[in-house]
Amino acid sequence: MAMPSSGCLFFSSSPATLLLRPALPHLSLPTRRPPRPRQQISLHRRATRQGNPPGTNPAAASSQSSPATHETLTDELKWEEALPSCLLRESLPRHVAIIMDGNSRWARDKGLPVSAGHEAGYRSLKEIIRLSCLWGIRALTVFAFSSENWFRPKAEVDFLMTLFQGVLKENFDIFVREGIKVRIIGDSAKLPKPLQKLAKEIQDVTVNKTRFELIVAVSYSGRQDIVLACQKIAQKVKDRLLEPDEITESLFAQELETNHSRDFPYPDLLIRTSGELRLSNFLLWQSAYSELYFTKSNWPDFGEADYIEALQSFQRRQRRFGQRIS
Repeated sequence: MAMPSSGCLFFSSSPATLLLRPALPHLSLPTRRPPRPRQQISLHRRATRQGNPPGTNPAAASSQSSPATHETLTDELKWEEALPSCLLRESLPRHVAIIMDGNSRWARDKGLPVSAGHEAGYRSLKEIIRLSCLWGIRALTVFAFSSENWFRPKAEVDFLMTLFQGVLKENFDIFVREGIKVRIIGDSAKLPKPLQKLAKEIQDVTVNKTRFELIVAVSYSGRQDIVLACQKIAQKVKDRLLEPDEITESLFAQELETNHSRDFPYPDLLIRTSGELRLSNFLLWQSAYSELYFTKSNWPDFGEADYIEALQSFQRRQRRFGQRIS
């Protein structure tokens, strides 16, 4: 997996492994394929945004660029007008998870450095976050850096950690202003101390934001998530705070990394790019009943048309959760 590897309409180009980017040397990238014809969405650059999203829907890098800017919708834009006519608002997924795969492959195929792949991949991430907010999807979880990614070259890992910190620091106020609740899940103890401190601060400040929830998996392992939950429960039993027969699926889920996402703890739709057909240790418990969608497009090529296809596929499925529906 090439680095399985916000909210709404802001931030400049950046690696797909991260949410946003601090200023880096400018890098010219090949033009991406044009999207299919779609409704025109009026955009302009503003520092703030007015209005709220619709209510909850039912389930059914290394280069220097210009300083970051952010785009927001015009105040006059209606949410209903933004949704493509081929999608049904009432059957959109509330929570989408994405394994952003294929950055390195994309760069290699074009004779570019891996950093160029991450740069191009961020453009896709920015667009998917924008569209998710615009269309009324309430939560997005992205696989940014896996626990296995620590075995990559030290120079690459060091660069990514520095970039993470710059990204969060630069866009802290934007998250707050735009009403984005940010959660960073994974083994934070392995992150550099300054990054740990900044990540905790941004999560604390945005904890009560409700417009959109952005969950970023960094140094994350689905198996380790389950193991840690088991250890917490075992300790409670040892301390006689809990009886073994009191352990339920619901109680277990409360000990997982995603337990803070109480409204949308489980992804309705899980997307993986680059043609790989596996979960790669991502949200193993949480995706038990997620609808899975695999596409051959590398992450930097995944855009609006691809997202619409994934959402249409989701809307064509009948979610039974193990029941028989006549």
